[in-house]
Amino acid sequence: MKIVKARAHTNIALIKYWGKKNTDIIIPMNNSFSLTLDHFYTDTKVTYDENLKKDSFSLNGEEIESQNVFNFLDYVRQLSGKNGFVKVESINHVPTTAGLASSASAYAALAAASSKAFGLDLSRKDLSRLARRGSGSATRSIYGGFTEWIGGDNDLNSYAKPFQENVEWDIRMIAAVVNSKPKKITSRSGMQTVVNTSPFYGEWVKNANNSIPLIKKAILDKNFTTFGEISEENAMKMHALNLTAHPHFSYFEPQSIEIMQAIEQLRQDGIEAYYTMDAGPNVKIICEGKNSEVIQKALKLKFPEIELLESKPGKGIQFLD
Repeated sequence: MKIVKARAHTNIALIKYWGKKNTDIIIPMNNSFSLTLDHFYTDTKVTYDENLKKDSFSLNGEEIESQNVFNFLDYVRQLSGKNGFVKVESINHVPTTAGLASSASAYAALAAASSKAFGLDLSRKDLSRLARRGSGSATRSIYGGFTEWIGGDNDLNSYAKPFQENVEWDIRMIAAVVNSKPKKITSRSGMQTVVNTSPFYGEWVKNANNSIPLIKKAILDKNFTTFGEISEENAMKMHALNLTAHPHFSYFEPQSIEIMQAIEQLRQDGIEAYYTMDAGPNVKIICEGKNSEVIQKALKLKFPEIELLESKPGKGIQFLD
């Protein structure tokens, strides 16, 4: 018997991944760039036991028949050359499927723990490639801080690499949780509809790839204005694609828009903050630490019922005792 525990933090894409070249092994249309967050993470324990007759998976104490997880474990088993089965127990400290990228931390932790439990000793680059097979964004959660996913065009050259793991800049991310329930349109379904039907998709790919060297320079220069503007514009361009798809769709809820307008008003009042959104209604506010408290107070005053969760830059994959 072998037991391995791993922790992975989720990440927020500042330059989004929205569409696949290859849906089977998850090769993205464009490179993406993210910040790993300390507040949201998944702890996963994998027990390899030759006496087990099949794989099992539980999430937050509840047994789940997840074919995606079982397919992922089949692939790890194939890589290892072993025939045994595993028991997977995950605790998700992220609201699942609510646009807070829970799949990123989930599959990064599963990749790390399951590969080691099956006897593999993978480099972080290869763990990144493996995690990608479960969820595209998971490829970036192997690393801490700022990370780029090199899109590539095959299994070998599509992986993430760290840009700046030890972030010395006092960056904060405030998640305004508008709705923590599962979203009606999954990321996988939404992005494929956009790739297949949006007349503007080609321009999105070019613009996203061109934005990455610009946001890297802003980070190196500690130019928060440029950093925030690039992040906000990329997010809005992604969501604009959804409105140009057939059938068109949106992840925005009325309160999502109200929060974005509140952030724009704060900027006009001299408090610098920017927003980003993934596939879900929750708004993530990017700010510097010096402005975090005043931003949260302003939002709580206007939206007393919403939950605000603050994050700092987080760590990469960790193996736990």
